[in-house]
Amino acid sequence: MQTVTQDKFKPAVKGLDSERVVRPSISYWADAWRRLKQNKLAMFGLIMLVTMTLMSIIGPFIQPYDYQTQDLAARNQSPSATHWFGTDDFGRDQWVRIWWGVRISLFIGLLAAALDIFIGIIYGGVSAYFGGRVDDIMQRIIEIIYGIPSLILVVLLIMVIGPGIFTIILAMAATGWVGMARLVRGQVLSLKEQEYVLAARTLGASSSRIIARHLVPNALGIIIVSATMSIPGAIFTEAFLSFIGLGIKVPLASLGSLLNDGQSSMRNYPYRLICPSIIFASIMLSFNLLGDGLRDALDPRLRK
Repeated sequence: MQTVTQDKFKPAVKGLDSERVVRPSISYWADAWRRLKQNKLAMFGLIMLVTMTLMSIIGPFIQPYDYQTQDLAARNQSPSATHWFGTDDFGRDQWVRIWWGVRISLFIGLLAAALDIFIGIIYGGVSAYFGGRVDDIMQRIIEIIYGIPSLILVVLLIMVIGPGIFTIILAMAATGWVGMARLVRGQVLSLKEQEYVLAARTLGASSSRIIARHLVPNALGIIIVSATMSIPGAIFTEAFLSFIGLGIKVPLASLGSLLNDGQSSMRNYPYRLICPSIIFASIMLSFNLLGDGLRDALDPRLRK
C-alpha cells in the first residue's frame, strides 16, 4: 500500500491570493448598461432614436422654410436640391413638415407614456401594498375601465373636448395607465414580503416611504422595459387619430397627418407617402429593438 506523505498536499493558492477579488465590483445599472452595449441591435435602435430626436430639433432649421408657409408656385414639386423631400399641395416644404411631425409625435408619445408610468406606479403600488379590501376595490375599477374599448373612449374624449396635442395626450393617458398599474401591482405583490421590506417596516418606515424607496426601485427594470414598449404604442395611436382626422389641427403636422395627406396623392406623388412612412417605420422599429435589448439587459437571470 502506497504511503501518503506530507509533500503530496500542496495548497492550490499561496499567500493572500485566495482572498483577492479578481472581478471588480459593479453595480446593477452599470452591469445592465454593459450588457446593453453588447447588444448591437439595441444600440442601433438607441442611436436611431437619438438621431431622430436631434433631427426633430434641428431638422426644421436646416432648410430656410416654415412648416406652415404656403407657396402655391411650388406646389407638388418632386424631391430636389431645393426641396429635399418635395412639397405638398400648398407648396409647403415636406422636409420641414416631416421633422416638425416627428417632434410632435415624439412629444405626444413620451408625455403620454410618462403619464401612464406616473399614474400606473402610484395606483398599482398602493393597490398591491395595502391589499385586502383596498386592492379589491381598486382592481374592480381597473376591470371596469378594461371593459370599455380604449380607442372608443379616446375618440369620444377628443370629440367632446376637441382635437389638439394635449387633448390627445389626456385621452390616451385616461386608459393607458391601466396596463402599467397591473404590471406594477404584480411586481409589488412579489416584493412586499421580502426581508428588507419587513426590516423597513420594523424600523418604523411609513408606507409611502417603503413604496417609493424599496418597492418601486426594485421593480424599475420591468417598468422601464414596459415604458419603452408603450411609447411606440402611443405614437401609433396618435398617428391613427391624425390619419382619420381626429388628431393634430392644420397647419400643425404629425406623422399621422402627413401619412393621411400622402395616401390621398399616392399615385401621382408617391414621395409624399414614402418619406414619412420611412421615418415612421424607423421610429417604431428603433423603439422595439431598444425595448428588446433593455428587457435582456435588465433581466438578472441573464447576467453572466
